Amino acid sequence: MKNKPLAVAASIVALAAGATLAQGLPAQAPSVKIDGSSTVYPITRAAVKAFEAEHKQFQGKIAVNFSGTGGGFRKFCSGETDISDASRPILQREMDECRRANVAFMELPVAFDALTVVVHPKNTWASEITVAELKKIWERASQGKITRWSQVRPGFPDRPLRLYGPGRDSGTYDYFAEAILGSADTDTRSDYEASEDDDVLVEGVAADPNALGYFGYAYYEANLNRLKTLAVDSGKGPVAPTDKNVEKGTYAPLSRPLFIYVNIVSAQKKAEVREFVDFYLENGAKLASLVGYVPLPAEGYHIANNHFHRGKRGTVYGGRAYLGLTIREVLLKTASF
Repeated sequence: MKNKPLAVAASIVALAAGATLAQGLPAQAPSVKIDGSSTVYPITRAAVKAFEAEHKQFQGKIAVNFSGTGGGFRKFCSGETDISDASRPILQREMDECRRANVAFMELPVAFDALTVVVHPKNTWASEITVAELKKIWERASQGKITRWSQVRPGFPDRPLRLYGPGRDSGTYDYFAEAILGSADTDTRSDYEASEDDDVLVEGVAADPNALGYFGYAYYEANLNRLKTLAVDSGKGPVAPTDKNVEKGTYAPLSRPLFIYVNIVSAQKKAEVREFVDFYLENGAKLASLVGYVPLPAEGYHIANNHFHRGKRGTVYGGRAYLGLTIREVLLKTASF
């Protein structure tokens, strides 16, 4: 995975906003609302900026925010948003909410992510961690008990262990809970610094030599000099979160597909939704690479675009957060939809 500074895009956005205010131009009310995953947010934000640059008539018409995958689905399933970014598939309870509100949706994969375990660069004792150790650290039974690095593994120093991770509205939380603890409905310990904003987690770990945290790879890549990543050992030796390992399916169990969910009525009634989603999928590989995620093969975006134009509704994942699927398996599952 290559280093692509997200701060550049943010600076361009800020400068553009400032120029608009300076010129005294009235702000346009957005007609397309996007919310959801903070992990998917960098891709979608990049897509919005690139789309507006090529389609001047839609400038200012798309608002993109993040409140976590769960928070995003609550807004989406109540009809408040047109598109929902998601770092895991939609859960059964969320499908039920959408059904009750008569919100039909399309599920479109846009990239793959390596959910990344990080520590402070001054951590000299850990270069890898096992799935069993991650479970030991994060399971509910460890609350108030596993509080020092020496309790994680013999040989680790007797230093405080401070944890940083996503809040309960985060799809990253759900995916991690199911992949590491066995169920998205299994609560992790709660005595840690939690936030749905991954930048907050980055700042926490970067300021704390005793920290351990986890979040999407793009946020690690944007802060390479401030964080250190740990390879993850699921029983076959430690594997680092790289493009190659994600593509091969060896970075397990923390590789995951990322999605956008599109309100079918919005796509039918709003040209800007149709054109934006078309643009997103046509440029998906470039956008994913730009922010540090692993693109789908070209056929993946082609399949997604076919589903979008056919109005293929629903999900193929049965309401589960953790899939344990390789990129190829996700493509086959999506194609069979």
